[in-house]
Amino acid sequence: MTNGRTHPRGMTGAANIKIPIKKKRNFDPAVFLAKAGLGRTIVNLQKNQIVFSQGEPADAVFYIQSGQVKLSVISSSGKEATIALLRAGSFLGEECVANSQPLRMASAVAITEGAVLKIDRQEMRRALHEEHAFSDIFVAYLLARNLRVQEDLVDQLFNSSEKRLARVLLLLAHFGKEGTPETVVPKISQEVLAEMVGTTRARVNFFMNRFRKLGFIEYNGELRVHSSLLNIVLHD
Repeated sequence: MTNGRTHPRGMTGAANIKIPIKKKRNFDPAVFLAKAGLGRTIVNLQKNQIVFSQGEPADAVFYIQSGQVKLSVISSSGKEATIALLRAGSFLGEECVANSQPLRMASAVAITEGAVLKIDRQEMRRALHEEHAFSDIFVAYLLARNLRVQEDLVDQLFNSSEKRLARVLLLLAHFGKEGTPETVVPKISQEVLAEMVGTTRARVNFFMNRFRKLGFIEYNGELRVHSSLLNIVLHD
């Protein structure tokens, strides 16, 4: 039974009205971390340039696009300790994501020329909440950093300064990481190595000369680390 009205050929009324479907945009974490955008700014760094200082408001996360950054802390007595040397692919200042940490716990200084992506806290929180691919990468990084902190603590508690120095050099050369180790370590002063190891510059100089005589490293203008240095770490 009909009401006497007819529809144009090929149509059956409201049932054939096409409603556009909004497509979810594709999110690429690599693109997000490579380009500036809303809440994101690329900062070019010169050697020795301060990225942020201990005690400043923690209002952004930084992602190292190129170069190396030293992370250090200063005690109430003024003693400085280097806690990490971070390279491209690392995050800095991630503590700002938590409301419980409003101030920077450490200072970050570029030890080479490079670039970092500054991500405002609110934009970082939004990306972590809405973009699962990005949050997976960030959580994996935090877990790896946490494991490294635990390893550093065990190293400091139980190993000699000679073993600690050997381990630092191997980490800088990326032995034990995925991919081919980089035998040439970026230029780093013995003062910084002493801070990382927790000993004096004189002791670092003594061990570096010993490692060189044993053929574990080459230390003439540039530092080359050989896999044989593992013998120091593994030897009881």
